[in-house]
Amino acid sequence: MAENLSFLAPMRILRGTDPGRVAAILAAIAVIGALYGLPLLRLAANRLVVGDPVFAGESFGAEIHAAAGLTVAATLIFGGSRSEIGGAGAVTLLLSAFALLTLGLGSTAADLLSGEPPAARASLASGAWLAFACLAVALAIAVGRASRPWLGALAAGGAVLILVVAGRSGALDGLSLAVELRARREAVLTAILQHGLLSGGALLLGALGAGLLAAWRRAQGLVEILVGGIQVVPAVALLGVLVTLASGALHAWPQLRGLGLSALGPVPALIGIAAYLLLPLWRGVTLALRAPDAATLDAATALGLRPRQILAQVRLPLGAPVLIGALRVAAVQSIGLATLGALVGAGGLGQIVFEGMAQFAPDLILLGAIPVIALSLAVESGLARAEAAARRWSA
Repeated sequence: MAENLSFLAPMRILRGTDPGRVAAILAAIAVIGALYGLPLLRLAANRLVVGDPVFAGESFGAEIHAAAGLTVAATLIFGGSRSEIGGAGAVTLLLSAFALLTLGLGSTAADLLSGEPPAARASLASGAWLAFACLAVALAIAVGRASRPWLGALAAGGAVLILVVAGRSGALDGLSLAVELRARREAVLTAILQHGLLSGGALLLGALGAGLLAAWRRAQGLVEILVGGIQVVPAVALLGVLVTLASGALHAWPQLRGLGLSALGPVPALIGIAAYLLLPLWRGVTLALRAPDAATLDAATALGLRPRQILAQVRLPLGAPVLIGALRVAAVQSIGLATLGALVGAGGLGQIVFEGMAQFAPDLILLGAIPVIALSLAVESGLARAEAAARRWSA
């Protein structure tokens, strides 16, 4: 029986170990496994084919091995530290590993492409993506262990600075993703602006609609059915219905075209995205208005505050954490849904994603998808901090 339970030996070793240190060790093991067990690059004849895998032991220089060593060092030296110095040390080592990995991938891609036809491409493979993801997890663990919020901003800013400097210096020019970005730089910047305006406009429209629905107190049951029912409608189907309705309205009232309205474009996309945001925003508003208890409301009334004053000075301040939490969910949802706006001619990053899908070009798809992910993470992180601050203030 004891022999059959021998697989539990590693669990006995880890029993009683600090969970944060275990997580850091697992992240480091995952980085090493990704670097040496999976292909880091793929060399292809052109942008449309998968290409042949390139592993760490074949063509890579010392940068990859140094990145692996720094990751292990960060885990062994600072993996169990909860101090500010330990967290800063871990972040420094892991950012250095990130920089070396980035530069190693760029230089190896350039070496692989030397002597190849102009159409040849060197693209990041699964090992590189997994290593980057695990380094990000290790950085998050280091920041969380130290409990220093400024370390998170330092890590994010450092990673962005590394990518910017490497890109400006030409160290990444050999990577297929950099080639796609170079060819479509203006289009990507325009798409990011369009995406931000589309998602932000839909969020504002949804917030106004949620506020009006929350004020309709006599029909909250009907409102819940309405906003909940929208969620079961596929987004593509809803956009199609909105385009059809807009087309019918323009046919019936041609004078609407003079106002700049059209069946395709940002208008149906804004309405469609805002409709999906109604549920989290409406729930956030209703819960925020109910945040003060009866005694607090009675005290406010006894002080002579009018209903509008109670709303502005009691209900909204106490319900601010709930409101910001709902806004946080809706904002991230809006950024994701705005990608579908390209289907109805609203532009945005979805246009680049769907263009890459139509051309079977994975790096072009990533060129549109990565900014969406980055925007979502930035907005979620910022609103999470605002929510935590509001909770401390209202406590």
